[in-house]
Amino acid sequence: MTQAKEASTVIINFTGKLDDGTIIDSTYADPEEDSCHEDGPMKLTLGEEDFYIPVEAALVGMRVGEKKTVTITPDDAFGDYDPENVFNVKRSELPEDITPEAGMGLEVTGEDDDLYMVTIVKVTDEEVSLDSNHPLAGEELTYEVELVEIL
Repeated sequence: MTQAKEASTVIINFTGKLDDGTIIDSTYADPEEDSCHEDGPMKLTLGEEDFYIPVEAALVGMRVGEKKTVTITPDDAFGDYDPENVFNVKRSELPEDITPEAGMGLEVTGEDDDLYMVTIVKVTDEEVSLDSNHPLAGEELTYEVELVEIL
């Protein structure tokens, strides 16, 4: 039986979870879940780094129908949580049509004129604290992967 190898194009199914069991991503259809990936198996070419590198590496040597569980460290996912990525802005700097609340996501323009996603973490009468870390920064991820097909 054929095994997947570097540069193989494969079809996989997967479910990604946090340590507490929360599903963060899946190819399996579930109307209750807000998945990053569209429903249905994912096609990728091993070694092109279109998916998490540890998952692609684990697929090498697998046979169709085989399943593996892969742990992904923050370094291979969204990085470590950096407290320096939390900053304050004057509440008056926010658009008047926004009522800031903790947990709310915003798109802000940086000094380089690029757009960044931030999450409001604290609101006072004078200031709003914004966190520009990815929501999954510092998290270890666990992916259960099934090799469906080798093309």
